[in-house]
Amino acid sequence: MWEQVQETVSYIKERIDFTPEYGVILGSGLGSFTDEMKVEFTLPYNEIPNFPVSTVQGHKGALVFGTIGDKKVVAMQGRFHFYEGYSMTEVTFPVRVMKFLGVEKLVVSNASGGVNPSYKVGSVVMITDHINMTPEHPLRGKNDERFGPRFVNMSEPYSRKMIAKATELAKELSIEVHEGIYLGLQGPTFETLAEYKMVKILGADCVGMSTVPEVIVARHMDLETFGISVITDMGNEESIGTISHDEVLEAAKEAEPKVRSLIKELILNY
Repeated sequence: MWEQVQETVSYIKERIDFTPEYGVILGSGLGSFTDEMKVEFTLPYNEIPNFPVSTVQGHKGALVFGTIGDKKVVAMQGRFHFYEGYSMTEVTFPVRVMKFLGVEKLVVSNASGGVNPSYKVGSVVMITDHINMTPEHPLRGKNDERFGPRFVNMSEPYSRKMIAKATELAKELSIEVHEGIYLGLQGPTFETLAEYKMVKILGADCVGMSTVPEVIVARHMDLETFGISVITDMGNEESIGTISHDEVLEAAKEAEPKVRSLIKELILNY
């Protein structure tokens, strides 16, 4: 994998003289964050060596390079999911590439189902921790020390300093934010009512099909990481019967202006 990452990084650097400080992974329905950027260069995934191509509705499939104020940013418009049939190596490959392009801080967004009764559809949740219940660990197999250590300290997967700064900025922007624990499952089916109950019993506040593998790999390479989730459905008997991907995208789209503003201000001020 080392050679593939370096080949991809070299390909990108040959096309753009740009060293991003921030990486941003844009989840379902949140792809228009790039409108906040002064875009300098866009690379479709299908033109990048070794990159998978996103197959999910709501994920555009491009690396976008640009600036927010004086901060250099690379954004993933669309991510890769384990349920699409990709290996964990492929799912997390872009995070490794970002690291070797120069990224030091990673912002990860997603859409998730809520089980915390204080949430509602459209709630914005800053992820404070996660529970990994995906069936394969992204670091399983022989470790390459050039990426990071064999055993990774996961006591702070999401930067407390970034969460504190985002909380402060949300108050200034009059955006209501919650904090919560995210549980990662494989998907692609939405959870059953019994599974939602399990998520709650295990101590999580929301559940989704992404983010956890990317954050584990980010921490493997010592990237400071911030996670934010939009609650697009509630895992209760009243609403579980109506969940569809179109509804998830619509709910994420409605909350998107708040998420865009908050991520933009965090990048500018942190």
